[in-house]
Amino acid sequence: MILNHQTHHNEGTTEKTPLVFIHGLFGSLSNLGMLARAFYPSHPVIQLDVRNHGHSAHSATMNYAVMAQDILETLDALNIQKFSLIGHSMGGKIAMQLAKSAAERLEQLVVLDMAPFAYQESHHEQIFKALFAVKNAQIESRQQATQIMREYLHEEMVIQFLMKSFNKGQWLFNVDALFHHYSEILDWKAIQPWQKEALFIRGGKSAYISKDEHFSAIKQQFPHAKIQVIEDAGHWLHAEKTQQVLDEMNQYLN
Repeated sequence: MILNHQTHHNEGTTEKTPLVFIHGLFGSLSNLGMLARAFYPSHPVIQLDVRNHGHSAHSATMNYAVMAQDILETLDALNIQKFSLIGHSMGGKIAMQLAKSAAERLEQLVVLDMAPFAYQESHHEQIFKALFAVKNAQIESRQQATQIMREYLHEEMVIQFLMKSFNKGQWLFNVDALFHHYSEILDWKAIQPWQKEALFIRGGKSAYISKDEHFSAIKQQFPHAKIQVIEDAGHWLHAEKTQQVLDEMNQYLN
């Protein structure tokens, strides 16, 4: 699948390895924009909508193998051979899957607040309830949709994040497919160790990289990884502490 994408490059950046930004669940290519824009002057940058999100095609199939293949097909269509990846949350898992399926093409890897680990706990039960409630209400007003969301969700930042994908009475993401494949999104099949240096950046207040088994999974599959923490940041660390995340990325990326 060729994904909806935006590319940014200057004449002076053609020798640099392109940076590919991959958003997380319920997101779109604009979600990592505050990071991507910082690299416009120095690197070719590609921002993507993954399948069932944004303006990319909807599909009944959704797992990390096919989502990684979508990235490769899109980069092939852009005649990009070597690349580096920056992925947040689910996008981080897609990026890590590419460390398996395109190990030789992947130059550098930045994973934001996600481990190569099969999570058991659901973080999105209430979000799905809210999304289906809006969908079933068959409304077009953003104000009405937001009011319905507030009946289920109490974090205004999360509501506003989700509302970025509400357009003309419809969710841009495929709510049904995401719900039906949620267990696959939580899941992870361990990969052979990727032998290049990687950077994992975790939010100090986030649970996604917080347990011994999370750190162990990273070290087993990415033995040369560096794990950095952004204090006082949660799962959306790139939005909460943008400059600190950029500082860590700039130290790592060529």
